[in-house]
Amino acid sequence: MTKRDASDFANTPWRTQGPGVLDPVRPVPTMLGEDEQLFYHWLTHDWSRDAGATVDLGCFAGGSTARLAEGHRKAGHSAMIHAYDRFGASAPVKESILYAQGVAPFEGEDILPLATALLEPWTEQIELHPGLIEDQIWDEGPIEILVMDASKNTRSMDRMAEIFFPSLIPGGSVVVQQDYLHWKTPWIAVQMARMAEHFVPVTVADPDTVAFLCVKAVDQTALAAGRCSGLSDADMRDGLGQARAAMRPFAAAPGVKKLIRATKANPGARATYQMR
Repeated sequence: MTKRDASDFANTPWRTQGPGVLDPVRPVPTMLGEDEQLFYHWLTHDWSRDAGATVDLGCFAGGSTARLAEGHRKAGHSAMIHAYDRFGASAPVKESILYAQGVAPFEGEDILPLATALLEPWTEQIELHPGLIEDQIWDEGPIEILVMDASKNTRSMDRMAEIFFPSLIPGGSVVVQQDYLHWKTPWIAVQMARMAEHFVPVTVADPDTVAFLCVKAVDQTALAAGRCSGLSDADMRDGLGQARAAMRPFAAAPGVKKLIRATKANPGARATYQMR
């Protein structure tokens, strides 16, 4: 297989997709920005060569999964899309996200039935995996596209890397870090900086997503280098300094500066609920 490179992402081709390309997925609620939604659709429709599975970590009610699946369907791909989540939503989350985007009110916190219903148009392409992602295993072969939106603390982030990164295709897989530039999850940028030998940033999708091309197979040594649980605040700041330099070509260095400020303001914090 011919190796991929950053030129595939030059000039943000997902922004040139025709009007209405996302219309079939609008009924599925999402927290993604418009640019991110277009990027997800483009990844499966135009970038993917159907060389492995698409894995969506932290799919909530299926918003990101639907965007991936629609591009996948229109491209005629055969590899499966595997979507992981604990599939739960508190009353405030239901009110602010689901009901606000047209979902009818319902009892309880279990949203697996909702996600299943919303994703019905793409049922044959999708396999849902309920439960804590860090308790899962991966034995479904190569992963071509890995979307990460569940790195809410360093422990779970490290565990997801252990489970899924070794199945990435060197020179043929992309990792989409959805919350890379979100101030409450600075450890994502640190992990990717500490694994810079294995992952090269290729683009930014507004507002928070950064995508990386896997350029070298991820082994146990790489996973140990990228582990963020137990890092000191000084180590975190060092990693963020490396991340800021890596993001300059994408005009995203100011976003990393926000991560640095948030880290300094929250010493010892390694989970989103600890970030203030």
